[in-house]
Amino acid sequence: MPNLTLTQRLTELIRTKPMTPADQQQAALLTLDALANSVAGRSSEPGAILLRWAATSAGDTAEHHAFLRGALTHILETDDLHRASVTHPGCVVVPAAWAMAARTGQRGHALLKAVLWGFEAMTRIGMAVGPTHYRIWHNTATCGPYGSAMAAAALLYLDAPTTVHALGNAGTQSSGLWQFLDTGAMTKHLHAGRAAAAGVLAADLAQAGFTGPPAILEGAKGWFAAACPDADPDAVVRNPDDPWQLVQTSIKPWPSCRHTHAVIDAASELRGIPIGEIERVDVATYPTALEVCDRPLPHSDYEAKFSLQHCVAAALSRDQVDFSAFTEQARLELAAVRGRITVRVAEPYASAYPHAWGGAVTVTMRGGAVRTARRTHAKGDPEVALSPAELIVKARMLLNYGGISEPDRLVAAILTLADDAPLPELP
Repeated sequence: MPNLTLTQRLTELIRTKPMTPADQQQAALLTLDALANSVAGRSSEPGAILLRWAATSAGDTAEHHAFLRGALTHILETDDLHRASVTHPGCVVVPAAWAMAARTGQRGHALLKAVLWGFEAMTRIGMAVGPTHYRIWHNTATCGPYGSAMAAAALLYLDAPTTVHALGNAGTQSSGLWQFLDTGAMTKHLHAGRAAAAGVLAADLAQAGFTGPPAILEGAKGWFAAACPDADPDAVVRNPDDPWQLVQTSIKPWPSCRHTHAVIDAASELRGIPIGEIERVDVATYPTALEVCDRPLPHSDYEAKFSLQHCVAAALSRDQVDFSAFTEQARLELAAVRGRITVRVAEPYASAYPHAWGGAVTVTMRGGAVRTARRTHAKGDPEVALSPAELIVKARMLLNYGGISEPDRLVAAILTLADDAPLPELP
């Protein structure tokens, strides 16, 4: 297809990619994870603000619902992560697909196909933007509109040319900057919501005949030229016969930035060493983990979730790294341990990133004894995946946190989407 644009080639790749029942079942599990996160996100300060806004804002549209659920899904830092693209596809694609499927009255198989298509578009473009993009731009926000547009296009049964128009106008809405990290502002949740809504809008407009630029990615004034100085455009359509990117997406077991998870897992192996006997702790990881999560003195729950030092201290000291591990009380209790932790870039973790998000934790005790735990991959990655049973346990926890006292009926209803069940009502 030498004369086609990247967006046209990506559209063709996705539309012709075979889908198996196993792919649908995995899509149902990731849909459950995203929706459970959206319910749990309601029980947070940003969630309360979003719900108050939604109650007073005008409109009962798919775009509106995609925005709200997308933003809620990305609040608690427990949603999925695709390593090679450094994106969180579930918080963008699932809310957009759900809003569109609910509006058009579609069932499980149509929804899950849309989710698979959306993950594929978002992550393939994410794999192409290059590492420099991520230093300033939030990939979930910038690559997300392509995923939500592809999911919405699937549910609107747009043909290939019309889908390309949707993707073109989704891409021109791409934005989202990391500046919020300096203060722990709530902007990250806005990123997910806007990315979900942008694709719904783009697909609806495309269906109405509204055109978009087919070379939005590689054009002289397109996205790569604007914001991706070391882009790898061929990655958008490379290895078309690979498994769906959705089945290569990681599930997060702990409510913190994914860059902290390998060392949480490693530190958990060392749990049991008397805290008073610890002289120092060395954390070895990859550069991006330090760029995003080097915070020795976190001042809020959110900053603690983006602190390698705090997360390792929690894993060494507490039986569980759960929501309570990031509260003000926990930050005070862990301050002494946190102060003994240093973080650095080291091999093999630096070279392995982003294909592997590994790390090591070394504890030196006052008597001179040294213990080290290493992780090539983080727990929840495909190589050390959560089982369906573990994922369901996580979903129940999130739904309980969001105020659903008996979540099993909703869990079962979402999982039976793989059998083409109708969409259940969501809180």
